[in-house]
Amino acid sequence: MSLLSHLRMDLSPLRDSRDFRLLFGSGLVGMFGSFLSMIVLPLQMKDLTGSYAAVGLMSLAEFVPMVVCGLWGGAIADALDRRRIVLVTELGLCLSVAVLLVNALAPNPQVWVLYAAGAVTAGLGSLQRPSLEALTPRVVAHDQLAAAAAISSFRWNLGAILAPALSGLIYAAYGAAAAYAINIGTYLVSLILLWLIRAAPPAEDAPPASIRSLVEGVRYALGRPDLIGTYLVDIAAMIFAFATALYPFIADHFGGTETAGLLFSATAVGSLVASATSGWTGRVHQHGLGVIVAATVWGVAVVLAAVMPSLWGVLACLALAGAADMVSGIFRATIWNQTIPDELRGRLAGIELLSYMTGPMLGNARAGLMAQLGGWRISLGAGGALCVVAVLAMAARLPKFRRYDARTDEHALREKARRAAAAAA
Repeated sequence: MSLLSHLRMDLSPLRDSRDFRLLFGSGLVGMFGSFLSMIVLPLQMKDLTGSYAAVGLMSLAEFVPMVVCGLWGGAIADALDRRRIVLVTELGLCLSVAVLLVNALAPNPQVWVLYAAGAVTAGLGSLQRPSLEALTPRVVAHDQLAAAAAISSFRWNLGAILAPALSGLIYAAYGAAAAYAINIGTYLVSLILLWLIRAAPPAEDAPPASIRSLVEGVRYALGRPDLIGTYLVDIAAMIFAFATALYPFIADHFGGTETAGLLFSATAVGSLVASATSGWTGRVHQHGLGVIVAATVWGVAVVLAAVMPSLWGVLACLALAGAADMVSGIFRATIWNQTIPDELRGRLAGIELLSYMTGPMLGNARAGLMAQLGGWRISLGAGGALCVVAVLAMAARLPKFRRYDARTDEHALREKARRAAAAAA
């Protein structure tokens, strides 16, 4: 019974915060539809081109708008009402999927539209994400932030499991247009829930969004080796071992398009199990070491997936990789939310977005190009091995990150005291 209580997910943020419940509901509905589009886009690109590289380069097309809009999204999150930013960008995302729907219904769908819509979606999502991330510390108590990170991850992975499992079937039976239409419907529901959240205006002395304010955020991050560690370790792990661009081709090897949904769902299954049993993470205080161990396990699991002879072996290894990535994500989010001052939270969320989005985008491009040269097994195996080497090298070069402890870290203690004083006032 004691073991179960240690593993059980802490749901106190959902019980105690109305706005967090609305954020959870909006994210759950919106994420389900977004995953449908995310899975269908590479499937549609594969059918239109038949090229590993073309599928991998979709992520590269999204990279520049993600970088530019992610940084600017962080600046405006500290300068404007965060709720309003989320609403406007959510509407824009809905319209971008409408463009994909129109293209899918055309007699001859255009490849350039997939690249363009993917780039616009990446840009809007990157503008939105810092404001979403910066809302959480405002609506959740300081000592519940690790639990909130686990709950948000659980929501994300629930959509990641259900949507990919259905998307391959929907695409095979009804085509891309059906998936895009469902996505539009989910965005409309999400908009209603977001509208109900209380306004989140900036501080009275908040600096306007500018290059200067961005530089201030970057300077703060560079002065925190523990934060730099969370960014660099995750980027290295994702660049070398993230490879969802290969899944449509792995699916062909093991049975066809319907199998793609299982592959896309496998990592999410592992992540869901890890988040559902995440109660133990609240009792871990050495979050930097936790990130390092989890990222290493992620790389090892990808190497094992590359050598598995059966589909179920590949799925099991991808599930293990997903669980490790989830644990890493919980610890990284806890460091961020417990140590960064609210007046800088948006700008730092923009930097965080670059760290956890850059890796997967470049990783998919790497995976596609390596597979073009040597096949998907070589791409997976070599990438996973390079991931392990890179993570261990980062750990050796970043001792302050490796030794981070929330019980003694000056930034964590200062932010905890500030929030306690604000709550008592």
